[in-house]
Amino acid sequence: MRVLRLLSGASAAAGRGLLAGLAGTAAMTVSSTLEARIRGRGGSSAPADAAAVALGVHPEGEGGGRFSTLVHWGYGTGWGAVRGLVGWAGLSGTPATAAHLAAVWGGEQVVLPATGTSGPATAWGVEEIAIDLLHHSVYAAATGVVYEALDRAGPA
Repeated sequence: MRVLRLLSGASAAAGRGLLAGLAGTAAMTVSSTLEARIRGRGGSSAPADAAAVALGVHPEGEGGGRFSTLVHWGYGTGWGAVRGLVGWAGLSGTPATAAHLAAVWGGEQVVLPATGTSGPATAWGVEEIAIDLLHHSVYAAATGVVYEALDRAGPA
């Protein structure tokens, strides 16, 4: 019974995290879209490029755009489950958000160079690192706020 209670608690926290990750992805989408418009740049294809390499697919044309959108929302929503598990493990507030940010941004710093879709952050320049970290911080903060609210609300 204890194992079932643990699994039940973990899965409920991960589920709340998925909802929070969806909200965090929406917040990051707003911040990165605004920044791209201000700076006159297109959207980043690095996450979709990395997923394409990992999955061995080559989406083209309109399919490439849909694939990029799917990867963006799926990736952000999925990382929300990690935030849920961080909360379930007993970490909350700013320390939980910092741990979640470290996992998400650290994962990016490993995966993108490993797939050959981006150089290491050390090659990006200070401004690009700061902007990337800003968007990921917006994601982690929004995900954390929503997760904490859902966690306080308890079971439906």
